Amino acid sequence: MNKLKQTFEKVNKIDTFSPYFFLPFILVLYFFTSLFDFHRFELFNVRVSIWPAVLLAIACYYIGVFIIDKLQWTIPSFGLSFFGKYVVHFIVFLTLLGLASYFLMIFGGGLGIADESNRRNLNPKLNFFAQLLWFGVLLLLSYKMILEKHMSWKKVLIYGSIYAGVMFLFLLMGYRTPLIIMLFTGIIIFHYVVKRVKLTWFLTALLVIGVAFSMFGFLRVLTEDTTKEFNSREQPDVELTESEKEKLLTVEQKVNLTPKWIRSLNGESVTGHIVLSKIMEYTQEEGYLNGEIHGGIFSTILPGEQVSPRMRVTEVVNSLSVEEGKYITRPTRTTTPTFIGQLFLDGGYLLVAIGFFFYGVLISLIYNKVKQGGIRSFHSVAYAFVITLFTVSMHTGLLDLIFILMLGFVILASAIIKTENKKLRY
Repeated sequence: MNKLKQTFEKVNKIDTFSPYFFLPFILVLYFFTSLFDFHRFELFNVRVSIWPAVLLAIACYYIGVFIIDKLQWTIPSFGLSFFGKYVVHFIVFLTLLGLASYFLMIFGGGLGIADESNRRNLNPKLNFFAQLLWFGVLLLLSYKMILEKHMSWKKVLIYGSIYAGVMFLFLLMGYRTPLIIMLFTGIIIFHYVVKRVKLTWFLTALLVIGVAFSMFGFLRVLTEDTTKEFNSREQPDVELTESEKEKLLTVEQKVNLTPKWIRSLNGESVTGHIVLSKIMEYTQEEGYLNGEIHGGIFSTILPGEQVSPRMRVTEVVNSLSVEEGKYITRPTRTTTPTFIGQLFLDGGYLLVAIGFFFYGVLISLIYNKVKQGGIRSFHSVAYAFVITLFTVSMHTGLLDLIFILMLGFVILASAIIKTENKKLRY
């Protein structure tokens, strides 16, 4: 019993949200949970191992973090320190712009949580700017919490209530990504400012949050109006031999032996594993897309009809399964490629190595800013947001222009805001 207690004490000494632990831990956990596939790998004929790419990504990430940590480099101010005092004013402006866009979108398009087809048909311009609401509130509340000299539990409850209110607004839209980013950024700020989050507590919270969001996704699919074309669940109309039909039916029966709600618990990670494997298989046969996916992030804002990066991923993965009589993703839906898959599809192992090395470098640069300026600085907010966004992109990929702009703004703001040199304590 004493040995077990000592083990927990040692584990809890780990800084849960340090660059050396948080992101790599989530990445490993994500793909580890995907191994409990309940025959879905067999259903979609997963042939190519993802582990060489995953291990390469983790190794290059750690190299980037380690180099910058040892050199103690931080992001330069680019000669723009004068604008540091206007950062908060600009965030307030973005928040108000987001608030106006949100309500215009609600009144014009309905609630996204009601049906997936509603969410996909919202006004894209208003939807784009509406994201600034949660982004602005997240930054302002987090920064306000950090500047509090005496953080009482009463103040924590007040800030938490405002936070929860904004999260509820985006819950009504049926979006999970903003909720996850807000939730984990808030937890990181709480960890450094209010009370240290022990690793054992974090793992428990992670389990609860993971199950909650999985069930949210499950219920969203369960309540779809299947009479709408967008929600059609028909499989590709292809001719299969009798043996192929029998094999497909047998595997489907094996999958269905596990209740849907249990499969949904790790459905996202299993799908991510399948998609990454199919992307790697596709590149073996067709070659890399040489920047098409990343170029699509910016081409979608051009006039005329454009194919979004995630819709292009849907085309890629379905091209390998449609002849077998099934879709990996319904043709009307987009596919989250994982960040590894996003990089691999455009440039293979080389781009995966470069991308994760860059992630490690950037996160370590900002973390060094936190260590230099102390936890009660905007740098802590920037670090919490950046590492959360990067961690979430392990599943979603970093393919949304609005998230890239948010990322750029936070990094630039952290670079130009001046702080006194202080030692990191929490």
